[in-house]
Amino acid sequence: MVLQIGIGFNLFFPLVLLIFSKLRKKNNSKTDEDISPDYAVIVTAYEETNHIPYVVQSILEQDYQKFIIYVVADKCDTRNLIFDDSRVVILRPDKTIGSNTGSHWYAVNHFKRNHTHLTIIDSDNIVHPHYLTSLNKYFNKGFKAVQGIRAAKNLNSTYACLDAARDIYYHFYDGEILFNAGSSSTLSGSGMAFTCNLYQKFLSENKVKGAGFDKVLQAYIINQNLRIAFNVEAIVYDEKTTNSDQLVKQRSRWINTWFKYFKFGFSILFKGMKNLSINQFIFGLVLLRPPLFIFLLLSVLCLIINLTLGFSVIFWILGFACFILGFFIALLLSETDKKIYQSLINIPKFIFFQILSLIKVRKANKISVATKHEHILKSEIIRDKH
Repeated sequence: MVLQIGIGFNLFFPLVLLIFSKLRKKNNSKTDEDISPDYAVIVTAYEETNHIPYVVQSILEQDYQKFIIYVVADKCDTRNLIFDDSRVVILRPDKTIGSNTGSHWYAVNHFKRNHTHLTIIDSDNIVHPHYLTSLNKYFNKGFKAVQGIRAAKNLNSTYACLDAARDIYYHFYDGEILFNAGSSSTLSGSGMAFTCNLYQKFLSENKVKGAGFDKVLQAYIINQNLRIAFNVEAIVYDEKTTNSDQLVKQRSRWINTWFKYFKFGFSILFKGMKNLSINQFIFGLVLLRPPLFIFLLLSVLCLIINLTLGFSVIFWILGFACFILGFFIALLLSETDKKIYQSLINIPKFIFFQILSLIKVRKANKISVATKHEHILKSEIIRDKH
């Protein structure tokens, strides 16, 4: 019974969190300041540079212009990376770095001036023109860490649409609702920004290799009882998975990072209880939650076992009803493209490939450090609804 409650809790948790965020008196805003951040925009690339001109162009078109772009081209041919803007700095490490944090640290050590803030962008992202301006709103309120939203820049396959649906769900509950409930947004690897002091201190104290640096980073921040703000207006367009092979490799790495770092949830949860901190307590619960498809499969297994043994299944019927309702609330309140709704019929196939990812999780760190991307032009992907 205890095991079933522990698993089934995850079905109810999103709606409980949503209700709590609505009932709670909002106090996300601090005293406004006017600090005019000086940004270092760090763009990391590994082996591929095809997308770099598009992401750089989108950053240069920002309506807030106080920044320098640092492109860390790790193990890349940089001969085609020629820009006539002095704010674009191409960094080519002498030796292969092979890690996100390593590339970030390399960029920090080559800053052209003392920046106050930095933001991390993937090489396949496209940045919304108001991205930096939107980040400013929360930095001016005193936050030291802000997570933006990673919207889909391509919906050109069933897998891309389902990948986008998953992101919408997580951005809504693990970003917007979690933050509104008094806790912190989880970090997504890119589209996030920090004060330079905070991030440089993290890099100097934590030598993270392989995938999952964002998991270590968010735990580092929450352990200090700092809050990570979520800003739905700070948009980066992120390339979604387009084929099954890409999906399996990517998810294997992500699942591996959960098994590796979910232990942080225990210490943060108990610290939240000790400090009477809503921020730490709720965030600890979130870190202990398994990946979406895992707790759904475990819930189905529990339902089948209860049916077989003749036990009551009301708990599980209510749980699945709450989860499905919560899932569609996230889609409905997030201006979801109709292609995504049409793709939902293929969820079983999507889960099947994630099961394959789970089987390969032990070999995840041996899989290529970077996901190979389709070469999609900027003109084909930007759908500015704002």
